[in-house]
Amino acid sequence: MNQPTLSRDQIRELDRRAIDEYGIPGMVLMENAGRGVVDVLSALGVGGPVVVCCGKGNNGGDGFVIARHLDLRGVAVRVLLFAAPDVLRGDAAANYQILCKAGVPIEVFDEDVRANTLDQALAEAEWIVDALLGTGARGNPRRPLDVVIAAINNAANNSGAKILSVDLPSGLDCDTGRAGRPTILAAHTCTFVAPKPGFFVPGVDRYTGQLHVCDIGAPRKLIEEMLK
Repeated sequence: MNQPTLSRDQIRELDRRAIDEYGIPGMVLMENAGRGVVDVLSALGVGGPVVVCCGKGNNGGDGFVIARHLDLRGVAVRVLLFAAPDVLRGDAAANYQILCKAGVPIEVFDEDVRANTLDQALAEAEWIVDALLGTGARGNPRRPLDVVIAAINNAANNSGAKILSVDLPSGLDCDTGRAGRPTILAAHTCTFVAPKPGFFVPGVDRYTGQLHVCDIGAPRKLIEEMLK
């Protein structure tokens, strides 16, 4: 593996330094990340409808930004949120509130979500954006996200929807490349700043699909220091 990578701890430290040392607000980093994903989707010829599946963390916050920018570009989009809105925190909570005011359709699911309900919600999607779990996730996805991941994979298998994962496929350990049960089978993955070590484990491309590296506006000097 010759390509530089950033582990989960390194990417967390890069975010911290970008915010604390360089004064770049977390909202700006999240905005750049989400817009970068939409640039990739646009280059891939997204037409819609797009369903953005969001968890409660910053990965879900990226998903809210993605939905807003898709809507801005005239793409039919809606969000499925698999967390109570009142558990959202920080930049993710702020972007959720912006999205609500922007009028993008949002459907909130609780932990009792049923597979058949999700099948209906995903049935007509051209693209499904996986913004469920970020680089901090380890081990097998817990309920309800295990049900959600299985339903997303089924939708791609049954209806031909294309899956794009945000930063990494949900269920995949970014450091080890170990796939949880279940793990998203993405056609494309937009990862941020640099690939993660687990992406180079043999066979992991089954989960990541084609890899795209998107910047988040962190200074080149900082990135080079982190990649040493």
